[in-house]
Amino acid sequence: MTKRAGDEGVFAQHPDPVGDPAGQGQVVMKILMVDVDGVLVRSHPVGWARDLEADLGLSPAVLHAEFFDIHWAEIAVGRASLPARLGPVLERCAPHLTARELMDYWFQHDADLDAAFLAQLEPLRNTGVDLHLATNQEHERAAFLWKTLGLQDHFAAMHYSADVGWAKPDPGFFTTVVARTGYAPADLTLVDDRPDNVAAARQAGWGGLHWDGNRTLADLLAKGG
Repeated sequence: MTKRAGDEGVFAQHPDPVGDPAGQGQVVMKILMVDVDGVLVRSHPVGWARDLEADLGLSPAVLHAEFFDIHWAEIAVGRASLPARLGPVLERCAPHLTARELMDYWFQHDADLDAAFLAQLEPLRNTGVDLHLATNQEHERAAFLWKTLGLQDHFAAMHYSADVGWAKPDPGFFTTVVARTGYAPADLTLVDDRPDNVAAARQAGWGGLHWDGNRTLADLLAKGG
């Protein structure tokens, strides 16, 4: 899912920068790195598990306490497998469920793709800017997003935490992604809904745009975030 520098056709051409090379305060970039949850996939106040107990007989509070609070940090950076860690938890807390059943439910209920945001990316693509994903995901959901949800049709590459080995906002995420693209840090700009991720991107030498849904992407780019 992550296509590396040197892959045929992916980074064969370095497009001209978009923004303001004269230094008037606008963002200059060759790759726009787009976050997934909270930007490309809408986040809902109650979350994907809002009907989990009614639908599958598993309390969201129990799932968080017994699974996410204990296991998620390692899973998110690829040091543990989601099915391998989730299965034993369900055997104790919800033996009527398999890990596959819960994962399928989760992924399908956390897939509200923002078509309007996707449409805002097209003018950038038409100017020659590469579009990549930069997201905190484990392997199973990353594959779902890329293949089943079809993000592979809209982005040239996907850089996700379990594959990178670091999660945003850790500096390791940004340095590893830079190395994989073959570009300089200043050529990359992250659009993300979390201010700490945006701040970390800027600290790493990237551009950073804070997405809150109240302004258009074009406006954020014009004003530098």
